[in-house]
Amino acid sequence: MRLRSPGALLLLLGTLQAADNREQEVRALVGSDVELSCVFPESHTFDLDDLYVYWQISVMGHPTTVTYYLSGNTSAGLEDNRYRDRAWLSLESMKRGDFSLHLYNITPQDEQKFNCLVFRKSLQLKKILDVVVTMHVAANYSVPVVSAPSGPSKDELLTFTCTSVNGYPKPNVYWINQTDNSMLPEDLQNSTVSLNARGLYDVVSVLRIRQTPSVNVGCCIENVLLHQNLTGISQAETATESGNTGSHTDDHRKDHGTVLSTLAVLGVVVVVAAATGWVCRSRCPHGIRTRHWAARPEQAFSECV
Repeated sequence: MRLRSPGALLLLLGTLQAADNREQEVRALVGSDVELSCVFPESHTFDLDDLYVYWQISVMGHPTTVTYYLSGNTSAGLEDNRYRDRAWLSLESMKRGDFSLHLYNITPQDEQKFNCLVFRKSLQLKKILDVVVTMHVAANYSVPVVSAPSGPSKDELLTFTCTSVNGYPKPNVYWINQTDNSMLPEDLQNSTVSLNARGLYDVVSVLRIRQTPSVNVGCCIENVLLHQNLTGISQAETATESGNTGSHTDDHRKDHGTVLSTLAVLGVVVVVAAATGWVCRSRCPHGIRTRHWAARPEQAFSECV
């Protein structure tokens, strides 16, 4: 069988029987490099001139080439533009039956099924390997930043905003009452998840909760694929609590000042009284002071003066 172009071979691939059909899964972080395994199950040495190797994906139901190796055909340009210079096959590895795909700089668009197909020309293009590798792509979300009301509020409801960016896939968003570690009702929150220019997700979640003396909440961003939960915490003090706290403090300071003032006055009185007594004792003779204080106290005081 002689084919004029690699494209003609693509039309034929779907009608051939598979000698080995397997499915695998692989996970990769955005921006990383990954190897999609496609290895012949038995120890065997292959002649590259006898091989047709295709890695392809399905785009809207149609096969699209990621990269390929065709014996005796140097045609190029069949690769999808998204994979040009990003996909690579090792010729030395293929001689040993390892047809794995090396894929660089993973993007969210790489999350799909990759199909490895290997044919032998000497066997009338018999398919000797058919492997499907499902790629799961993930990216870490940033630690959630929670903004709380900046000052006392006269509203009955307080508004908290939670922001986290550059994650993948779509997250689950929860608001938690940190006091008892319970989840807050979904009807109190409004979350928006949108794709940014990098193809990653940004999250903005708004929580409106009734004002209480102390509000301590946390925003949790869950990345199911990475088994990851990131939590941002914020605490707000209401105007009522702040007012009560200030009032109690002022009253305490006022009471403390009153006590100090009273003690100061009493101290002055005691000092004056003691000084007066000492002067009296120094100026009045002992006999006269004793006699007159015993008989007529007012007279004794006048004599001392």
